[in-house]
Amino acid sequence: MFIEFTQGVDLAQIVLYMFWAFFAALIMYLHRESKREGYPLIADGVNGSVRSLQGFPSMPEPKTFLLPHGGEVQAPGGPAKDTRNLPLEKVAPYFGAPFAPTGDPMRDQVGAASYADRADEPDLLADGAIKIVPLRVAGDYHVSARDKDPRGWSVVDAKGVEQGTITDLWVDQAEFLFRYFEMKTKGGRTVLIPVPVAFLSGGKVKVHALIGDQFEHVPTTKNPDSVTLLEEDKIMGYFGGGYLYASPERQEPFI
Repeated sequence: MFIEFTQGVDLAQIVLYMFWAFFAALIMYLHRESKREGYPLIADGVNGSVRSLQGFPSMPEPKTFLLPHGGEVQAPGGPAKDTRNLPLEKVAPYFGAPFAPTGDPMRDQVGAASYADRADEPDLLADGAIKIVPLRVAGDYHVSARDKDPRGWSVVDAKGVEQGTITDLWVDQAEFLFRYFEMKTKGGRTVLIPVPVAFLSGGKVKVHALIGDQFEHVPTTKNPDSVTLLEEDKIMGYFGGGYLYASPERQEPFI
């Protein structure tokens, strides 16, 4: 009986179908697990209505994760991550219409200057030490003799006007590179400049993202020797928004 059955069955084909079924189930599982963060999606409708979107497959059941340095977080679930009332308004009354800032987009940090509402705590190393700190704290790090040391250099804006001085460098102790330039503005504020937006040339640090007193409004840190994840996002958002909002001309088409 068994021999008669196997004579009419292609075992290789059955194995192939089983693999397809397993692979399809794996894709479905991974796609569902990927919805632990960022879901449900919130879509704005017409006249202030709001829709909650999950898509297919639906969101997974909540799971509790233990954090490496203590505490726990539940995903999906937990408190709302972002409840800000943003100064924006729709440019047209239809679903999916874009929003336009109603105030100063850089100081309000919306649009191109927006940021994620991350944890207001510093990023940590495996041993619990703070990951990004200034050189005055990280005594084991220094600027290589083969590189330029910008401490004491002037900071100039997109128009070439001096706006302050570099006072220190902030090092990422996990990646062994500098993340920020610490700057003392003309108004006496201490702010951080992300390294990728600064250009060292001719004994000056050029920052094309900002103009004039916009340096006086860069988001600051609550601790002079550390920066939190939330503060990092705010700083990055502010400088990133400057490339679009620093002057009205930047919002115009190139052609």
